[in-house]
Amino acid sequence: MILNRDFYQRDAVTVARDLLGKVLVHETEEGITKGIIVETEAYMGTKDAAAHSYKSKPSGRTNVQYKEGGYAYIYLIYGMYYCMNIVTNEINVPEVVLLRALEPVEGIELMQKRRGTDKIKNLCSGPGKLCGAMGIRTDNYGMDLCHSQLYLEDKTYPKPIEILASKRINIDYAKEAKDYLWRFTIKDNKYISVKVN
Repeated sequence: MILNRDFYQRDAVTVARDLLGKVLVHETEEGITKGIIVETEAYMGTKDAAAHSYKSKPSGRTNVQYKEGGYAYIYLIYGMYYCMNIVTNEINVPEVVLLRALEPVEGIELMQKRRGTDKIKNLCSGPGKLCGAMGIRTDNYGMDLCHSQLYLEDKTYPKPIEILASKRINIDYAKEAKDYLWRFTIKDNKYISVKVN
């Protein structure tokens, strides 16, 4: 079952936790790829110094963050890696969840071809890696996750999930926000990007 709008129309921290165990799906001309979400980070907009929408108004790449929850916010970092975020909450509350890692479950050969590696643990163990494996780029920016070929499925994770909360990665510039425990991972999952301390 595809997740509906109501799922996304909550605060980013809540959605970030609840996304763990859900399945990201991308249907493309090359084929379908799927991965279980095993690591997320919440970015809480105007009250979060690490967020792109902190102290800003809707403009340029952040425009989609001001829509209602359930849209894809994609951007390029270091001029070479794409990152996929999911817009959450209500209109004009610019919160997002960054997808940091997936456990590949379908279309693995296509993922390997896209990433140029046969190491399954390395296919989606980071924001840039998962976008590469899933074929997600800036042309997916603004896609409605409730009505497009990029969406999330609510499936039962094979075992009970224990969630770990930790500090977010690579945001040392964000003053006190760098210490917020807004990174969420499935405990003992081998596909996460960085081991939880």
